[in-house]
Amino acid sequence: MIDLKTIDPKKKMFLLIGSIALIVIVVITVVILLINANSKDNNNPSSVGTGELVYWGLWEPSSVIQPLIDEYESTHEGITILYSQQTYTNYESRLYTRLQQSTTSSEPAPDIFRIHNTWIPKYYKYLYALPSTVMTKEKYATTFYPTATADLTAKDGNIYAMPLEIDGLVVFYNKQLLTAAGVTTPPTDWDSFVELAQKLTKKSTTGKITQAGLAMGTSKNVSHAAEILSFLMLSQGIDIIDETKTAVTLNTTNAENVMDTYVSFASGTDATWDSSLGTDLNMFFQGKLAMFIAPSWRAFEIIQSAPTVEFGMATLPQLSANEEPIYYSTYWAEAVSKNSANPKAAWDFVAFLAQKEQQKTLYSNAAKIRAFGEPYSLVELNTELAANSYGSAIAASASKMVSWQMGDESFVKATLNEAITSIVEDGTDTQLALKNAETAINNQLAQTNK
Repeated sequence: MIDLKTIDPKKKMFLLIGSIALIVIVVITVVILLINANSKDNNNPSSVGTGELVYWGLWEPSSVIQPLIDEYESTHEGITILYSQQTYTNYESRLYTRLQQSTTSSEPAPDIFRIHNTWIPKYYKYLYALPSTVMTKEKYATTFYPTATADLTAKDGNIYAMPLEIDGLVVFYNKQLLTAAGVTTPPTDWDSFVELAQKLTKKSTTGKITQAGLAMGTSKNVSHAAEILSFLMLSQGIDIIDETKTAVTLNTTNAENVMDTYVSFASGTDATWDSSLGTDLNMFFQGKLAMFIAPSWRAFEIIQSAPTVEFGMATLPQLSANEEPIYYSTYWAEAVSKNSANPKAAWDFVAFLAQKEQQKTLYSNAAKIRAFGEPYSLVELNTELAANSYGSAIAASASKMVSWQMGDESFVKATLNEAITSIVEDGTDTQLALKNAETAINNQLAQTNK
């Protein structure tokens, strides 16, 4: 053993410096090795693990998705993705039941699946949150439109889904009927829009509507009545649901005014619509409806069922009192099961699909079997979306779209539709109808959104 007391001071200093230098070298070497290891792991596809992922799609057949699955699997050895296009009928109940059962039994649930942008309060407890290693919240907020961050973030602050599309309410209009009235496109301000709807409405000598100007005011024959009503409420600055996502507020003067405005389109001498007419879609197919409000995907039905109808799509009209425009979003996003055996791989694949080149491929593949693909969810592809005649209204609306987190969407929409019908057909007082709707919805959300 060296006795430091007997060592020459100069040698002692030399040994000290040498020891420090050795320690520094060792530390630097370890850091470099760790950085290299981490870099290799991040760039190594196998770092997401191996295994089989079950993917439930909804709108796209395998011909649209499979080429991208093949591409992903070719660079991720050991990952197998089984895609299945689900039917929309009872999709929500089937998915929710599977996710519930997977928490208490061995009943298999899909690893990846589509959820609606309004479902998060009901579903998030069964979902695996987006890992920051896949995408940070800050990156997410700049990659997708603001409505995606608002809609797909749960009350615990985590993001639970990633959109591959963006969609929302737009105005469909019959070009021939508007041209006959000396108008090219629907006005962008609400008052002028209503005036045009009334102008485009034609009635028989008995007062029966033979050509409807705008499908609004009822629920049984208006496909998206609850969403249109929600849009009107949000346009008036009504906070429909509270922060807990378990209580709505509908029994207010503002909400009553909005409901009265909505149902007024189906009553009185200025009515543009009524409950005795066919559905908005069938009336539009027949050339007997000038305008109706729906998401962009309704265009597929028009093209298929009424190819001779020349139609356009425009942004929703706005209230002049609002400083900023407000549009309404309704779209789908991919989520990952909390009980997935490999959620890291599942999220990695979802993020892969959401990238620019993959979204363009998805759009291109879909455009081979229908008029257009799902509108791009990426902000950076807005210009390309705007260049498409079917996507221009969505592109113009996307950055200002809003929605609200219903959770149990099917129940909420059905209840709002019932409130509309009770007023229009049964003569129920507006305040009572909204009070009943509020009570029913709150009782339901207290159970599903807890």
